[in-house]
Amino acid sequence: MSHITRRVLMGAAGAALAAPAVRAQGAAIRIVVPFAPGGSTDAVARLVAPGLTQRLGAPVVVDNRAGAAGSIGTDAVAKARPDGQTWLLTFDSHATLKALLPQLPFDPDRDLDPVMLIGGAPYVLACKPDKPFRSIADVVSRAKAQPDGVSYGSTGNGTIGHLTMVLLQGRTDTRMTHLPYRSGGLAVNDTVAGHVDMMIGSAAVVHPHARSGTLRTFAQFGPQRLPALADLPTVAEAGIPGLEAEAWWGVFAPHGTPQDAVARMNAALKESLQEPNVRRTMEDTQQARLVMSDPAGLATFLQREVAKWGAVVRDNNIRAD
Repeated sequence: MSHITRRVLMGAAGAALAAPAVRAQGAAIRIVVPFAPGGSTDAVARLVAPGLTQRLGAPVVVDNRAGAAGSIGTDAVAKARPDGQTWLLTFDSHATLKALLPQLPFDPDRDLDPVMLIGGAPYVLACKPDKPFRSIADVVSRAKAQPDGVSYGSTGNGTIGHLTMVLLQGRTDTRMTHLPYRSGGLAVNDTVAGHVDMMIGSAAVVHPHARSGTLRTFAQFGPQRLPALADLPTVAEAGIPGLEAEAWWGVFAPHGTPQDAVARMNAALKESLQEPNVRRTMEDTQQARLVMSDPAGLATFLQREVAKWGAVVRDNNIRAD
């Protein structure tokens, strides 16, 4: 993560945990992030926490509960009291949970209520600059010559990044070695260190490292080129049409959370995300396309994502780490 991003997020974390005047007004509000610190989901949560603290009249703390493709933290929220004190801020892998983990101790549809689709950022492929990959064609050529000889990192089995690479291998008749990590930050660390040949991650987590020169991006999976990555071709432009993948962040509440509490959280999130410094960080540093939907918008979007990516999980018999 870049120096600017660290400074912004460290300040956000401090403001979220400090606010003594606010503490007197109400009990702490917990935002559960079902992934380890260092990834884009954690970054987004810590970025909005200070604004939520100000607008909700209570300190907002970020609680990282990683493991099992995000299901551990999600389960904690699904079983929490629906009193407006506990919320889930999660990543795109939420759409694959039911297909990936048939024995989940909760039902994502029944036990969680949608609050907001914050936005999304396209997935990109990146490698250490001394690696030989400068295009999708380079990866395909090496993978064909050395089946299973090219390794890639993702944020875990069944995440959208992993499933995108599964589709890519099917479309190009190649085999690559998958190395799942617990967060985007950990995948970045090993890619920068050269322990893995390349990684697939959201532009949000990869772009700061590409800008600083510690990673080289060479393909993006969005429908069009990002302005900040204008020289980086899409996968469709590289000759593989129809293979699009976008990371996204969504907020959910325990089922039964009062509608007025959901409405307050939605409004507080929207106002926090529209603060100039927050919006600038989301759009410029995190490379996010902000949506800031209402609860119904998230519900509709999630239904499409579940259908699309759940089929990839089932068709390829993929299971969690």
